[in-house]
Amino acid sequence: QVQLVESGGGWVQAGGSLRLSCAASKYSRGCMCVGWFRQAPGKEREGVAIINTCGGSAYYVDAVKGRFVISLDEPISLDEPNVTNYLQMNNLKTEDSAMYYCAAAYPKCTMLGGGVPRGNLDDYNHWGQGTQVTVS
Repeated sequence: QVQLVESGGGWVQAGGSLRLSCAASKYSRGCMCVGWFRQAPGKEREGVAIINTCGGSAYYVDAVKGRFVISLDEPISLDEPNVTNYLQMNNLKTEDSAMYYCAAAYPKCTMLGGGVPRGNLDDYNHWGQGTQVTVS
């Protein structure tokens, strides 16, 4: 079981920055993939940025590459039950406006090459409540 607690979000003008945080608590050992999905009104939920807690390889959707950075609070060992990830969002655009959800795939995480997490919605079985990001 993984508990996810999100913080951050809010309103910002186009071109500005915001940082989202997600504190993840799990109660057993092992790596997990954790990161952010977003859903705008009338659109499907999409993976934005996801990081592998063992190794730090990350996935980014094309629309945010070069603008968003996902990171972890410290080097992770398999024994570490708690990890916080940060999503630094720079040069925000109006199309970034959405509800942002922290999500985790644990205990199983599907990887692409190089340990990069896959950004498929169905892979993620733990979800936070969401935080709104509005860019205008």
